[in-house]
Amino acid sequence: MSPTMQYATLPGTDLVVSKVSLGCNNFGSRIDAAESHAVVDAAFEHGITFFDTADVYSTGESEKILGAALAGRRDQAVIATKFGAPMSETDRGSAPDYVRRACDASLRRLGVDHIDLYYQHMTDPDVPIEDTLGALDGLVQAGKVRHIACSNSSAQQIAHAVDTARERTLPQFVAAQIEWNLLERKVEAEIVPTCAERGLAVIPYYPLAAGLLTGKYRKGSAFPAGSRFDKSEYFAATATDDALSRVEELLPLAAKLDRQLSELALAWLDARPQIASVLIGSASPAQVARNVNHLRRPLDEDELALIDAFLTDN
Repeated sequence: MSPTMQYATLPGTDLVVSKVSLGCNNFGSRIDAAESHAVVDAAFEHGITFFDTADVYSTGESEKILGAALAGRRDQAVIATKFGAPMSETDRGSAPDYVRRACDASLRRLGVDHIDLYYQHMTDPDVPIEDTLGALDGLVQAGKVRHIACSNSSAQQIAHAVDTARERTLPQFVAAQIEWNLLERKVEAEIVPTCAERGLAVIPYYPLAAGLLTGKYRKGSAFPAGSRFDKSEYFAATATDDALSRVEELLPLAAKLDRQLSELALAWLDARPQIASVLIGSASPAQVARNVNHLRRPLDEDELALIDAFLTDN
């Protein structure tokens, strides 16, 4: 652990995670194995110990690359991965048999004997949650999984899963991974309060709105050549006029607080009491360093009050 990084214990567990976690969805897609290894090395250098991937990222390649990068230092890392998103036409969902097969496949790709935090990537409407939790219980009992969590679930789905687990004495979700940032705040209405009521930590992804909150993408300007938004129709579609207008409104606020927009966005999330770790994807060691440094200057009460007043008025 690094003295300059903060750490938190996930509720109801002994998992100590760094307040900045490394999202590995770039591994095998935007960056190759060698570049990914360099990013993992930089993460450790800056005190990051929490690594997040999924079986579906680059169809398993992200898990393989992460596992190889962690070889020889597995005991220093908390590994999270996910199941349930479509790997193929038949390999998907949360049916018990598939959950067990997906876990074994992830363990093989990662080259480890257990997963620290195993996410249901999305709720499966065709499988009762008690069936999925039962399969996950078997994996916990077998030592293949330490704790379980959910991702992209609604408040009602989270509450039902936790209540079902308690009623049936099954493992409970200890964290929820959700999209949450200064441009995407719908989760504050129901999901975040439900997590607080049911005792789940919150781990936000896309804290920089996939890059919109870096200030690199401006209203009325073309996307920078070679950037994620320039190369991907999926991300380009998120750069709506409304989102870019919000960015233009936030830039003067960041300047008033003597911060870069990305620094403001990350520090604002880090100040939310429900959040255990801010999940940040990085494609280079320099990005790792920049993102970690953004959280080394916490917002004070006056700054938070100013931001909250701005968000309320806008």
